[in-house]
Amino acid sequence: MTSQPRDPSFESLVDFLKETRGFDFTGYKRSTLTRRVERRMLTLEIATYEAYRDHLELHPEEYGELFNTILINVTSFFRDPDAWSTLGRDFLPALLRDRGPEAPIRVWSAGCASGEETYSLVMMLAEALGVEAFRERVKVYATDRDDDALAHARAAVYDAKTLEDLPVGYRERYFEPVGAGYVFRADLRRQVIFGKHDLVHDAPISHLDLLACRNVMMYFNSEVQASILARFHFALKPDGLLFLGKAEMMRSHGGLFIPAHLSSRVFRKAVPGSARDRLLLMGRTGANAQGSGARVPPASAVVAHQVALRDAALNAGPVAQLVVGAAGQLLLANDAARRLFGIGPGDVGRPLHDLKVSYRPVELRSRIEQAVSEQRSILISNVEHAAGDEVRSFDVQVTPLDNSDGRLGVSITFVDVTRHTRLKAEVDEAGQALETAFEELQSTNEELETTNEELQSTIEELETTNEELQSTNEELETMNEELQSTNEELETTNDELHRRTSSLNDVNAYLASVLTSLRAGVVVVDRDMLVQVWNRSMEELWGLRADEVNGQPLLHLDIGLPVEQLKAPLRAILEARADFQESELDAVNRRGRPVRCHIAMSPLLSSAGEIRGTVILLEDRPASPPPA
Repeated sequence: MTSQPRDPSFESLVDFLKETRGFDFTGYKRSTLTRRVERRMLTLEIATYEAYRDHLELHPEEYGELFNTILINVTSFFRDPDAWSTLGRDFLPALLRDRGPEAPIRVWSAGCASGEETYSLVMMLAEALGVEAFRERVKVYATDRDDDALAHARAAVYDAKTLEDLPVGYRERYFEPVGAGYVFRADLRRQVIFGKHDLVHDAPISHLDLLACRNVMMYFNSEVQASILARFHFALKPDGLLFLGKAEMMRSHGGLFIPAHLSSRVFRKAVPGSARDRLLLMGRTGANAQGSGARVPPASAVVAHQVALRDAALNAGPVAQLVVGAAGQLLLANDAARRLFGIGPGDVGRPLHDLKVSYRPVELRSRIEQAVSEQRSILISNVEHAAGDEVRSFDVQVTPLDNSDGRLGVSITFVDVTRHTRLKAEVDEAGQALETAFEELQSTNEELETTNEELQSTIEELETTNEELQSTNEELETMNEELQSTNEELETTNDELHRRTSSLNDVNAYLASVLTSLRAGVVVVDRDMLVQVWNRSMEELWGLRADEVNGQPLLHLDIGLPVEQLKAPLRAILEARADFQESELDAVNRRGRPVRCHIAMSPLLSSAGEIRGTVILLEDRPASPPPA
């Protein structure tokens, strides 16, 4: 798959983040990383990467906002419930049964974000073991590189909406109300250890029974994914489980893990190697992942490969061989020697004289001393050894091992010569048959090689296509998480608008109640003298409803009040020439009765002190009788 050329200005920004804050994003997919950085730049209305770098130098608080944007913390309890159900139903019981009733259980939640995944593991294990056994046996390690997310996870406080998708009864059993939210049980939370950890650079947690790392590796390129998976391979016990996210197929790393349930992303280690094998595997894979442009492996990888090759050659040899150190301890025993003399893994490192092989089938200690003192190989022929019902003969050779620094130890080989003659005759007969069939086999071999080349080419094409599909799938999953994050932000904004609308409705209802309760007539006009408020007392007094006068010029209303006489005092109020105006006018109410109206006017001010209109209070009084 052809890679797109990288933007030097963007790569310079990535290097700047690594040098100034220690966050190494070089292993992240460039399409995802570019999109997240540009989203932050769009928020700040910054057009170029160079300008954004200058902004970071001038505003250090922007680092936190940028990292929160890049490290998408989208998670939930029991996310992808079918996968969790499969893990808890089909794999966890067998794992716990194999461990026994008292053995400790070690779990690692890598990339724990705000803690929902970690506490999902805790609840699942507590359901399987019981709360008391969980507190005695289980230790959960939860790690992330985001300090804010870790702080949230340690607090373990979640709102009711976050807990909506929990299985029935879980909220009551595992959470306690606190304020407007819920906090996870403290007695179970004590079994969880939170810590900052970088999956790419920090050493993994080891001896794990279960490792959950869901929807984290999809943010890294294939080389970094290989390095992380090698660390996971080292961290897990031989029969431990790896639980990945739904976007992480891991088809290109089948040498490390095999799927136990592919649709649920549950994996097992492909080969349960020893601790030394796992360390060598980590060294090789980690070296290869240090940079895609490196063509020459580092020295540590070469040495590790040579050690692995030497051990493989030693174990593959048909001759039983022991290596004894200068201090007399057993250092190496190949597979043939272990099977022949019943040597177990615990015997390696013990003094040779404590083992039965030191005197049976032959006394070795004196021969070792002789070989070392004389600095030559000692051959002991026709040594008989009873292996079950069969007596076998061996030629035993004791050879001192030295280098320029002095004596290293002794090599002891046991060559089986019992069936030498019979095997030689069989080999001669087989050689004649092989000569006869050689030409036919050669022809067949050439045909097979041609077919194999064609198949290999087809396989490479299929692997390339699969890599492209996997990359596309991971990219879509990343975009889905970004959309989910944006949706959550929009939901929060919508909730806030709903609360403010409700508050505004309450205030309007309260204001309407106040205006209705006033016995005096109240009318409010804006700066253009258009009616904005017309209370019920005004309706009773003049016979016009509020919906008939709202937005109408006050001075044009046809009511029993000589409104044209209000123009001058209203202008004085609106032009700030007067703070208060008061007058009395004769009028005729809606029933045709003469009344005397007391009118008081005051300015309607905004929060900034600007005049927005005028508030007019009218109180009707009986008209004075005409003079006699």
